[in-house]
Order: sequence, then C-alpha cells, then structure tokens
Amino acid sequence: MVKIPSETRTAVARARNSRQQRNRVPEVQSRRSLDPVHKSPAPAPTLSTLRELRESGHVHRSVKAEIRENLLARLRAGEPRFPGIVGFDDSVLPYLERALIAGHDIVLLGERGQGKTRLIRTVVGLLDEWTPVIAGCEINDHPYAPVCGRCRALGDDEIVVAWKHRSERYGEKLATPDTSVGDLIGDVDPIKIAEGRTLGDPETVHYGLVPRTNRGVFSVNELPDLAERIQVALLNVLEERDIQVRGYNLRLPLDVLLIASANPEDYTNRGRIITPLKDRFGAEVRTHYPRSVDDELVLIRQEAMADIGADVPEHLVEIIARFTRLVRESSAVDTRSGVSARFSIAAAETAAASAVRRAALTGEDLPVARVCDLPGIVHTLRGKVEFEVSEEGREIEVLAHLLRRATAETFRGTLGGADLAPLLDKFAQGAQIESGELVGATELLRRIGRVEGLAKIMSRIGMGEGDESPGHAAAALEFALEGLYLMRRLSKDDVAGAAVYRT
Repeated sequence: MVKIPSETRTAVARARNSRQQRNRVPEVQSRRSLDPVHKSPAPAPTLSTLRELRESGHVHRSVKAEIRENLLARLRAGEPRFPGIVGFDDSVLPYLERALIAGHDIVLLGERGQGKTRLIRTVVGLLDEWTPVIAGCEINDHPYAPVCGRCRALGDDEIVVAWKHRSERYGEKLATPDTSVGDLIGDVDPIKIAEGRTLGDPETVHYGLVPRTNRGVFSVNELPDLAERIQVALLNVLEERDIQVRGYNLRLPLDVLLIASANPEDYTNRGRIITPLKDRFGAEVRTHYPRSVDDELVLIRQEAMADIGADVPEHLVEIIARFTRLVRESSAVDTRSGVSARFSIAAAETAAASAVRRAALTGEDLPVARVCDLPGIVHTLRGKVEFEVSEEGREIEVLAHLLRRATAETFRGTLGGADLAPLLDKFAQGAQIESGELVGATELLRRIGRVEGLAKIMSRIGMGEGDESPGHAAAALEFALEGLYLMRRLSKDDVAGAAVYRT
C-alpha cells in the first residue's frame, strides 16, 4: 500500500519535478522557449555607419537566400529547424524544407487547427538574428541596396545603420472581407499631402503591411477569404516582386517571402484562391492532424495546462488524446470541417480547471484532475465540433459515448491486465462508493479504504515515487473504478453530478 503523507508546499513542488522526469511522453519545453524568435536575443551589433558595415565584410543576401542557407546549416548540424511543431517530421516538413530551399512562396493547405499559423511563425527562426537596415526607413531598406525614394536620395555619408531583430521581420494579416488594397499594399496619405507635398510625390504614399515587411516573412491567413479583387493586388508581389499604388509611377522591388494558409476548397465555400494567384505560389504543402496517439499526447502536454495550477495525470491526458481522435473519426461529425487541435488542448485545460475548482471548495493542497472532471468537457467543447445534419439534437449523447470509449481504451491499455481483485473484493461485501467532482481526494480515499496493490496500480498508469499525494492516489483509484464499470464488472449510478459505484 502507498503511504499517503501530509502535504506541504515543498512536497508538492518535489512531486511535480519528479513526475516531469518520468513522463512517458517526451519532455517538452514551453512554446516560447522552443521558438528561437522568442529566445533572449543576443546583443545587436554595434556597427552604426555604412562605412563600418562595409569594413566588417557584411554580405547582403535576399530573404530567401538567407532562409535557404540557414536551413541547410541546421540540416547539416542536425539541429531542430521548426521547434514546437509536432507530428510533421516525416510528412509536412520535408515538403516545406524543399520549398524553402527552392525559394518558393508557399500555400499551407489544411483543416482548421492543424498548426498552419504556428508552422509559418517558426519559419522566422530561420532568418539571421540581426540584420542591418537604414535607420528611419519605413520598408527596412538594406544599406547596400536602398529602394524607396527617401533612402535613394541619401548619400553614403548620410546613411545611418540600425539593426532589426528577426522577430520584427514578420508580418501577418488575417484575411477578412473588409481587408482593402490599402491595408496590404498602400494608399495615398492625405496628411502628407496636407503638409505641402504634391499629389504625384511618391513620398505621399502610406505603405501597407506587405511593403512594411520588406526583407522579412509575410503571412496571409485564410487567403480564400480575401475578396478576389484584393487577391489581384498580390499578383505583382509574387511574380514581379514589386508593388503598385493607385496611379503612381512607383516601382518598389520587394524582398519578401510570402506564405499563405487556407482551408481545402471543398470546405471553404466562402471564397477561393483565384487561379492566377494560385499559379504564382511556388509550392502547396498539405498539413494534417496528429497521426498517432503519442503525437497527440506531446501536443497536449506542450500547448495545454499553462499556469492553471493543477496536475493532469498521464492517463487523463491519454484519455483526452484518444477522445479527440475518436471525435475526428466519428461518422456523426462533419469530416470536412475537421476537429481542431485546440479541442484537445481546451479539454485538458478544462479538466485542470475543474480540479482547481474542487481544491478551492474542499481545501486540497495539490489539485489533481480525476476521471470525474472529464464529463464537463463534453458540454463546454460541444461548440468546437460541427456535426452532420442527421445528428442534430444528439451532440451531447455522441460526445459522451466517445468519451466513454476513450476511457475504456485507455483502461485496457494501462490496467487491462492488472490485478484489481482487492478493489473488487470491497464490492463483493456489498460496499458502495460515491465519487464526484466535488468529492475531495482525502474523502474519496476514506470512502474506499485500504487497497492492497495500490502502488502497482499507480505505477502502471505512469505514477511512481513522488506521486504519493492523496490527489494522485484518488485519481488512480477512481480511474480503476471507472474502468471496471466500463468493462461491466461494476455498476454505476449517476445522481446529481455524483457517481455511485456498486456491484
């Protein structure tokens, strides 16, 4: 039997650290620490004049050449290229790497919640950490090759060099019906005209998001949602690499990598990518949902449960991962819409929040999520799933059934061959055990009583030394009770949010 010591803050911290080292899912860093864009940047170079820059031997490279060379360097060194991206190693990333090496603009095509935007943002990590720009330039001109009128008018002695970090070289626009050409490309600035400049002066142009991301990476999310006449404005950006603003005699050769995301056209009925624009993208890369339970587990651990303050044991994370996969595969769900990865992430966070709420009401020191916290996710996440018309009115019933299946599959995989006779013996004597989301861990353990072999049960579901709090013991035993019920070795009555297990 596992000894249940009195809990202290120090013991709680020690238990958490021990558990993190033993998780069956590979340890995953936080999303910010994985992203090289968000690491603490190295100090910027101190070069501040064009002469100093030339004397340093700095070489001007285009954005695509910069990304290509840095990507190849990481490939040769065996370093991570896209940190934090899960489940794409053998499917999506090879195609993306080929496209980047080829210098292609890219469309990422996939259902919602497949990590398209996250993947685009990691591409920024392939840029040089610092790059020189002409100080005060709106479109980040390189000191060696100025393109805007203001910078071309500067003499070499007047060019002051500033340094821009790669995190500042990324622009993003969510395509919405009200997006205008001015938002993306630019328009006449009436304030500059009011200051006395003539209407034909190129300096009266207010640059849009694309030219302001010159010498960087620009992303258009949900590209088909852009009106077709707005998509036309991107044709020159992709082919001729320049922009046109109204009737100005203006040609700005842009240096930008354009990456767009879109849902498959058979689902995105709101719009489409016009054929000339689609032809100008060099590569189309398809994304997908995690293809294995292990990938789903890593994704949930990486993205969910930040700062909620509860421990979600491994067997509960596995139940949520299996639940998500069953929902995606269900014939009751509209497969064209998909089931976002945010579904499983929100489910894990909801279970953790339920444990924190119970701890606040019962006075537990360490909130630990249990099986009784899972039914609540069915109601809160129903809106994240689009069902077939024939299933209207049965949404809760369908999700609840799939959650029970996921729990049963996880039980068979972890405790299916375990000796649970000591737990069953209690019911053979006519015992009834009541649990529920408002029953504290200590109270549940008191109701269950002493159970021989509890240590083995906890070990089989990924708990071990350090996981000796009442919360972990209660979570293990309640999972065993629920599994025995689903295997039809126990009965269960649900009454007003409480579950009563009996023979």
